[in-house]
Order: sequence, then structure tokens, then C-alpha cells
Amino acid sequence: MAGKSEAYVDTSALIALCDRSDTHHALFRRLFSDPPVLITTALVVGEGHAWFARRFDSTRGLRFLAMIEAMKPLRTISIGRREQGAATELLRRFPDQRMTLADAVGLHVMQARKIRSCWSTDRHLGLTGVPLVIHKGGAVHDRRVRQLEAAGR
Repeated sequence: MAGKSEAYVDTSALIALCDRSDTHHALFRRLFSDPPVLITTALVVGEGHAWFARRFDSTRGLRFLAMIEAMKPLRTISIGRREQGAATELLRRFPDQRMTLADAVGLHVMQARKIRSCWSTDRHLGLTGVPLVIHKGGAVHDRRVRQLEAAGR
């Protein structure tokens, strides 16, 4: 899969999009308003649902799932043994990091699909060199952000 037109979406980006008090809310609101093809995993969706259901209530958790269902450019991929095994190897490679299996699967998906943009506020998602969209300046700043800012969005 070519990753030039894809961006990986982590739980933290989805939470920032929904939470107006989040430091990165405005950035993700702009990005999600005109996104490229977005890739995430079922683990990310599960983490997001759990975050809203536990922090607020089951209604908010269901609203989160409805938002995911309505996101047309978002492709949620399943994981199997191969992806889980690769993620486990990444967890072993970075034992000093407090990563979740969902984080490690995200790193694997970005590597396997050659994705070059990560929509996340979680520094762990940058461990393998994929730029996080929240980092500004030079090569690490997502091309999409520059385009949207140039367009005045």
C-alpha cells in the first residue's frame, strides 16, 4: 500500500477532535475537515470508545462510535496474528517505553503501509520515525497542515 496519501489516526487525535478543551483540538478540527485517506485500527476505535464510556458514560461512548461510522475517509483495519506478532516485537524492541499494544500495532501498520504522517499527540507513535502532525517545523510538520493553513482554514 502506498502511504503518500494516507495518514494514520491514533486514539489521541480522535479524542482531541471531540474534546474542545484539548490543546490540539483546533489543529485536529482543521485536519479532519479536509482529510486524506485515514487509516486506523479496531484497537484504536476500542480505546476511544472505552475512554468516552469510562470518562463520561455509555451514551458518549456510543456517540464516539457513531462518529467513527460516519467518517467516510476513515478506514478501520482489523488486526490478526501477524499484526499482533509484529506489535509484540516492537514492544520488546522498546521495553523502556510505556506503549500499549494499540500503540505498537499503530507503529507496525504505519511501517507496513509506508504511511508517512501520524495524527497523534502520543510521542510513542513517533518512535520509528514517522512524523507526528503536532510537531511543527521542517520535515516533521505534516504537509496537510501547511496546505490547510495556507488556505486559511
